[in-house]
Amino acid sequence: MDKKSRFADVLLPLPVSTYTYAIPDGLAGKAVEGGRVVVQFGKRKIYTALVVEIHDRKPESHEAKEILAVLDESPIIFSWQLKFWNWIAAYYLCHAGEVMNAALPSAFKLASESKVALNPEFDPAREELNEKESLLLEALHNRPAIEISEVSKIIGQMKVIPVIKTMLEKGMILMEEELPERYRPRKETFVRLTEEYSGEEKFKELFELLERKARKQMELLMSFLVLSKYGTDEPCEVTRTGLLKSVRATPSALDGLVAKGVMELYEKVVSRVKTGSAVSDTGSIELMDFQQNASDAIRKAFGEKEVVLLHGVTSSGKTELYIKYIREAIDKGQQVLYLLPEIALTTQTISRLTRYFGERVGVYHSRFNENERVEIWNKVLSHGKSEIAGTRPYDIILGARSAVFLPFSNLGLVIVDEEHDSSFKQYDPSPRYNGRDAALYLAHLHAAKTILGSATPSIESYYNCQEGKYALVEMTERYRSMEMPEIHVVNLREEIRWKKMKSHFSSVLVNQLEDALGKGEQSIIFQNRRGFSLRLECESCGWMPTCKNCDVTLVYHKQNNQLRCHYCGYTTYIPEKCPECKGISLKMKGFGTEKVEEELGLLFPKARITRMDLDTTRTRLSHQKIINDLEERKIDILVGTQMVTKGLDFENVSTVSILNADNMLGFPDFRSAERSFQLMAQVSGRSGRKNKRGQVIIQTYNPKHPVILDVVNHDYKAMYEQQLVDRRKFKYPPFYRLVLVKVKHKDPAILNRAADELARRLRKLFGNRVLGPEYPLVSRIMNYYLKQILVKIERQASQTEMKKQLMLEIEEFSKIKEFSPLRLVIDVDPQ
Repeated sequence: MDKKSRFADVLLPLPVSTYTYAIPDGLAGKAVEGGRVVVQFGKRKIYTALVVEIHDRKPESHEAKEILAVLDESPIIFSWQLKFWNWIAAYYLCHAGEVMNAALPSAFKLASESKVALNPEFDPAREELNEKESLLLEALHNRPAIEISEVSKIIGQMKVIPVIKTMLEKGMILMEEELPERYRPRKETFVRLTEEYSGEEKFKELFELLERKARKQMELLMSFLVLSKYGTDEPCEVTRTGLLKSVRATPSALDGLVAKGVMELYEKVVSRVKTGSAVSDTGSIELMDFQQNASDAIRKAFGEKEVVLLHGVTSSGKTELYIKYIREAIDKGQQVLYLLPEIALTTQTISRLTRYFGERVGVYHSRFNENERVEIWNKVLSHGKSEIAGTRPYDIILGARSAVFLPFSNLGLVIVDEEHDSSFKQYDPSPRYNGRDAALYLAHLHAAKTILGSATPSIESYYNCQEGKYALVEMTERYRSMEMPEIHVVNLREEIRWKKMKSHFSSVLVNQLEDALGKGEQSIIFQNRRGFSLRLECESCGWMPTCKNCDVTLVYHKQNNQLRCHYCGYTTYIPEKCPECKGISLKMKGFGTEKVEEELGLLFPKARITRMDLDTTRTRLSHQKIINDLEERKIDILVGTQMVTKGLDFENVSTVSILNADNMLGFPDFRSAERSFQLMAQVSGRSGRKNKRGQVIIQTYNPKHPVILDVVNHDYKAMYEQQLVDRRKFKYPPFYRLVLVKVKHKDPAILNRAADELARRLRKLFGNRVLGPEYPLVSRIMNYYLKQILVKIERQASQTEMKKQLMLEIEEFSKIKEFSPLRLVIDVDPQ
């Protein structure tokens, strides 16, 4: 009886469905579900794919290609992760391959370069070579690696995959990915005493000898004994680099001790990721009465609900409650995922968590390099197993939205802090998922509990509490009875009328900053625009410089003396005169954080002023440096964009100012009132975290605006109730779910025809649920013209069925030849 053929359904890091490949006999016992394999996709492309299922069902419609190589003999993901990826693909209307591409660290996706290399272990004398094999091996002797597209020229035939496959099976060549695995464990050289010199008598002889003839070696040995805590109950390992630095010795001094047989060197795998040691016990956290009541309410709620929304005012001590529940989870042997919207927030939070949990805390976000991300992935994967790389696996992961993709095996608690924040939403590329909502489904898969925390919850989350889907726990007091900040609304019309303004700063703000500086207190200035000037304008003819690729005006950045597009990165220099009317009266209009920073320097020349925006925080440790400097009081005034509004805690900040509240309130978006309230309330909460009441100055041309009044009164519920009325009336979340379809093309005429046709087709299916097509605020980006179609789906309707119909219609539309070059972007739950 013939042996049954085996097949593998694999997932490629591409916007495609799964494909079936045959498993050759030589790899039958090696391929595993959840492991990676190398496959040919298309005529010449080689990719790393992930095995989803191994089975014996032969494809009926085509002949399955064979897997070329196996990269993992044990899984790198769990089966539940595939379920999670499929949910994201189905909910956010994308392909599972796109989710895989976002989920796996780039070092795991090895086969993006389609190259072959000579196998160093191959012996040509043992194998009879044909002409094609000889030609390729000869070429590989001269070059380290050759692209598959070049192989056809070398061997003189178009179909090269069969030749490559045969040579792979014979062990002549390797896929280039199999030679240099992109992840390399970090190794470090350590120093220790040899067994011969572990006794005291030998030491005496050695010291006498070294004291007479080798003083530097003597210093090195003495330093080693101190660093290694020799003779104590808690000896330490000593690195070669650390030992040499301790006495400023040259390597030759250490080599001399090694040659004498006194010391020996050994290599050890070490972690790239720095960890700290726990210095406090969670039992040392004393909860105030209102915090204890909230903690008890969360515990009770978890008996009935999977999700609790913790609505606590700024400085109410939510983090202390998180730490208590983290301790309970890890004491049960469970893992904890702690999500934050911004990388900047991880700096302060990691120091707090490390204080209590030490090296049990890991951090995961996009600023880590690929080797660090693989190391963290492996540490999470190995939870519950033996230690790896000299350190224990992580029990707690603190990270931005991408941390939801880590391979948890026993997730017990998920915390989403600042759950309202729009930064949890991924915009480009696909999958355009919301980290908060994905975390909720992740917790559901693991039967874990979830705490959503915020001082200004999203309207959707708060509505879910009112509807009984989530439990609601509220804290209305500040920690240690601190008062809520005092908010002053400054009418800019009056300030300008009475000529009290100094540049962009009202007299009230200037006086308050002077007072804070005089008392040695710190201030934060919020302006939600980066750059120096928002636009350049000719006063004679009204000309403004615009981006050549996008329909936006260019922003002036003084640091580089350039006009820059914030959409595509295009830059140009300031013209000496207007290119339209040849006039020279070019004036800067509007202001960003860079200009605020400069003008504050002119008003307060002795103040130490720093800016925190995208331009100053591009490097990996830049966030951390600014936050540390503010904590250590090396900064008097911090100027920033919305980075400064989110959950940061500085006890010496007494004054906070919002320079222009109207920019946010006037933005044409149904969420603008909610977002404005959240931003103003959050930035206000940065002040007055010590014993003194904080001062907040909001500058506006419309001091009677309802949202500003709600901020002044710290009245979230008033804002929520008004927004609920408007959203019910105009059919927006939480009563409807939104799907935004963006249509892109370089030809506006084709775009218009395509968008009209797609909207017509969708209206046949969904009727008046479809709005558009309309041009967005920015109607051209990177030379692509854009139009948008918005589909509104009732909350009570079948989301799955309606999304399925939508995708089928879009697939049919994509088959129209005229519209084939069109780009379609589908964004579910756009922010």
